[in-house]
Amino acid sequence: MDQLPPAHLPLGMGPRLRCPNVSLQKLPEQWLRNVLEEIKCSDPSSKLCATRRSAGIPFYIQALLASEPKKGKMDLLKTTMKELISLAGPTDDSQSTVPQVHALNILRALFRDTRLGENIIPYVADGAKAAILGFTSPVWAVRNSSTLLFSTLITRIFGVKRGKDELFKKNTMTGSEFFSRFPELYPFLLKQLEAVSNTVDSDIGELNRQPSMFLLLLVLGRLYPSPMDGTCSALSMAPFIPFIMRCGNSPVYRSREMAARALVPFVMRDEIPATVQTLLAKLPNCTDQCFRQNHIHGTLLQVFHLLQAFSDSKHRMNAHFQQELADVAVCTTAKLWLAKRQNPCLVTRAVYIDILFLLTRCLDKPTKGNQPVLEHLGIWEEVRNIISRSELITGFPYTFTVPGLPQYLQSLTKLAIAAVWAVAVQPGEQTRDVPISFSQLLESSFPDVRLLTLEALLERFSAAASGLGEKELPPLLWNMGGTFLMLAMKENHPECFCKILKILHCMDPSEWLHQTEHCIHLTPKEFLNWTMDIASNERSEIQSAALRLASKVIVHHMRTSEETRDSMAPKLKQWVQLVVSSCGDHLPTESRLATAEVLTSTTPFFLTNPHPVLGLQDTLALWRCVLTLLQSEEPAVRDAATETVTTAMSQGNTCRSTEFAFCQVDASIALDMALVVLCDLLQQWNQLAPALPVLLGWLLGEGDDLMVCVESEHQVEEDYLFEKAEINFWAETLIFVKYLYKNLYHLLSKSSWHPLSPERLCHLQRTASEQCHLLSQLLKELPPPAAFLKTVEFTRLRIQEERTLACLRLLAFLEGKEGENTLVPSAADSPAEANQLTLPGTEMAC
Repeated sequence: MDQLPPAHLPLGMGPRLRCPNVSLQKLPEQWLRNVLEEIKCSDPSSKLCATRRSAGIPFYIQALLASEPKKGKMDLLKTTMKELISLAGPTDDSQSTVPQVHALNILRALFRDTRLGENIIPYVADGAKAAILGFTSPVWAVRNSSTLLFSTLITRIFGVKRGKDELFKKNTMTGSEFFSRFPELYPFLLKQLEAVSNTVDSDIGELNRQPSMFLLLLVLGRLYPSPMDGTCSALSMAPFIPFIMRCGNSPVYRSREMAARALVPFVMRDEIPATVQTLLAKLPNCTDQCFRQNHIHGTLLQVFHLLQAFSDSKHRMNAHFQQELADVAVCTTAKLWLAKRQNPCLVTRAVYIDILFLLTRCLDKPTKGNQPVLEHLGIWEEVRNIISRSELITGFPYTFTVPGLPQYLQSLTKLAIAAVWAVAVQPGEQTRDVPISFSQLLESSFPDVRLLTLEALLERFSAAASGLGEKELPPLLWNMGGTFLMLAMKENHPECFCKILKILHCMDPSEWLHQTEHCIHLTPKEFLNWTMDIASNERSEIQSAALRLASKVIVHHMRTSEETRDSMAPKLKQWVQLVVSSCGDHLPTESRLATAEVLTSTTPFFLTNPHPVLGLQDTLALWRCVLTLLQSEEPAVRDAATETVTTAMSQGNTCRSTEFAFCQVDASIALDMALVVLCDLLQQWNQLAPALPVLLGWLLGEGDDLMVCVESEHQVEEDYLFEKAEINFWAETLIFVKYLYKNLYHLLSKSSWHPLSPERLCHLQRTASEQCHLLSQLLKELPPPAAFLKTVEFTRLRIQEERTLACLRLLAFLEGKEGENTLVPSAADSPAEANQLTLPGTEMAC
């Protein structure tokens, strides 16, 4: 390696390759030849290192090849790729695999290099062959590098992953397109798949003979048959189907799952029913003495995924579709023993129950005035027998160490819930026909069973509360408030507990709140305390659910009677503090969304009530929360807070305060509208004088922003590189100041109000003056930078100075020192023009 140039030289290789000097033109080729020869050498004294993905060698070769002119013959790329693919292939000498590892790592870097563009595509097929064959190597380093190369090639062929699903539609292509681009891979993949499928029935000790099965199925799972694909085509997908089916017998669970997913794209939609019936016929009978559970599991997975794809097709309501599924259901009932205790394997029982659940969901529809297909075939009766004799009724003699128990519990619970709903929606059915009740499912000792049951119930209660779907709850769900109350007190699983709180929130409190003392030995007020304590102590989805529930209970208490209102004053104060503490920018998005929803739901009662229920300070605190959420960084939070403002503008006593009543507005406009409505309400309530100090405090910043400026001024030297701090790119302080200043000025100039007491006015005047004096000193202490290079500290001080000056102008107007010529921004000004209020140098502050 003594002839290699320094590492920085190849970065300027483009001009050298175009240099008229022949000796300089040959240098890159010479460097490439030297490094490739060094890679081939397996001498222990080599300077190259195979660890950390070959260190800088791939980058070195990338720099040399990427600098080659793209309009030329690309001889360097062709030579290099030929050498690397030759080195990346399998070798008989397992003791000398360092060159192979280097070659695989370099190929990965070259396939990832976008500078090579389409010039690298002709080598994709050979790279895929090397990656798949390298995955069978007994050397870990080779398998690791092969896996990385294969991942890069998948991205290069099918594009960057754009969805959560690994088999996202945009990351797939037809088999004819794929094999037309890479024809060499057709015989290679077919041969490799045949080889690995022939080993799936081998003994356990020979599992190392099929490690590449997963890679093959991963590629094939991203292909789907073309409408023009026929059996006569030279690149037909049909030859792959029997081998993929055979891979479903693999002893490896993940391989069986991948084989089932890979089979779906290869089978045409019209051929799915016949294919499913063929697979079901291969399943053993209960009288068979010898069978393998791996084979049963693989076959059932293929049946399930094929039926799932078939049921998702657009023709699912067709009569022909229903008849085909009915034929499949008949074949399924012939192997019903797989869902019962005669089958000792919980894994295969779970998949078979999933198939039954899928059939019940697709076929439980009346046809031409007759009874549903499932009742006609007697499948519902079989399902009820399975559930009544299952472990959900008799109990579980297992522990979670038994393979497949959680999966079996989930599948069995889903089928049981479907059976309960089937009885609940049928007119004339009696409760005795229900194989199991929701109460029995909710009393299960397994969290998986309770969670699935609560999710199903929450969906029904939410739909009934929102008016979507079923308008009325079925009789099975009547009078369940006491059940949920008792569950809430003893539930220790976080997800289940959260679902219970959400269900109680969906229910009308008048149906269950009076049962608290009887069911859980708590008075309604004690239950409210319990709910608010949860909302105060938790910082998760539970906190949001508890806050929503507490808000609904408080509104219910306030609507009951006037006596209750007087006794609820301390609870209201605690609730307001809880809402205020739940809207900070440092809190999770879910918490702030819940706060915005609570404010929207309580707007007519607490924010815009013509006769205020809360005190003035608490009402203004809630309005301050609305303004804070309207300036949140998260778009979802701003939209939710906009709904609060829209609701406030749509009330009878506020709809005339703005011309935007009953209109959907943007968050930036809603900020101004909220202040317009608030000022109008203060005038209606005749509370302008006591509210003015609070509003001036909002304008002044209440000292918090000034403290931040002072601390940042004295602690600049403690900042660290890459240190993250709280930042909000949406909230613009100057725009908020403009809106607040404008609305206060218009309110004070047009309304008749009682003046403030001299003490309060002097206190505000003194505070603002001291703050202005302090800001002047801090600005003078800053070094004089260029006009176009203002520091962050300077910007903070100028913004706070602008807020202070706005407050002083209003105070001067209150004292009568300024007349109608006071600087007031026009109401028609756009948010972008709000910066005209500021002094020079603060235009970029917001």
